[in-house]
Amino acid sequence: MENLRNSKIQTLLDRRQKDITVFMDEVHKPHNLAAIVRTCDAIGIGEVHAVYPQSVIRECHGTAMGSNRWVTTHTHPDLETGIAPLKAKSMQVLAAHFSERAVDFREIDYTKPSVILVGSEKFGVSEEAAKMADEHILIPMLGMVQSLNVSVATAIILYEAQRQREAAGFYQQRQLDQVICEELRFKWLHPEVKKFCDKHQIRYPLIDDQGDIRDDEWHQLRSRIIQTPD
Repeated sequence: MENLRNSKIQTLLDRRQKDITVFMDEVHKPHNLAAIVRTCDAIGIGEVHAVYPQSVIRECHGTAMGSNRWVTTHTHPDLETGIAPLKAKSMQVLAAHFSERAVDFREIDYTKPSVILVGSEKFGVSEEAAKMADEHILIPMLGMVQSLNVSVATAIILYEAQRQREAAGFYQQRQLDQVICEELRFKWLHPEVKKFCDKHQIRYPLIDDQGDIRDDEWHQLRSRIIQTPD
């Protein structure tokens, strides 16, 4: 019988979106960081980006970034360093920011390669970030409160992106490269074996369609390492 976990992972990888991401610019509360990462996983985003305030780097990394092993978080020393490579890939940078040029978030075409840029809990998107953005987007507010929690706002925007991409058929065809899919499938199915390989700096073993390790050469290599005293 096919491994059910393997089957679920295969389905997840088939739906992963490679050209949409979230950039968290000094979002510092661990529960917000974790919530944003969980939402990204829920709509098929596998990589996010973050710049942390210096005072909370250790807390954020340990508490929030470890909360979701299915999403890779790339950290950057500053906004420019993190955003530049994404813009070089022709990704539109959409800052969640109230300004004179801001448009309703639903007017944006999220089927284009996109970066959703969100700012800190207290101050929102910085002036620097606002200048770097291609578009400013806002969520219409009809009540007395004129702002939403950053993780809630991010989720609302991302689900509009998911809706558009679903309608355009983006979730019906695999976007990730086969090599990347196989590497991720192995890492998620065999985390302890991955640790062993990384520790001893050896290649990852081959796995079959059911997710089982089928690699005689690798097993021989592993046996030699285990039998050799440190």
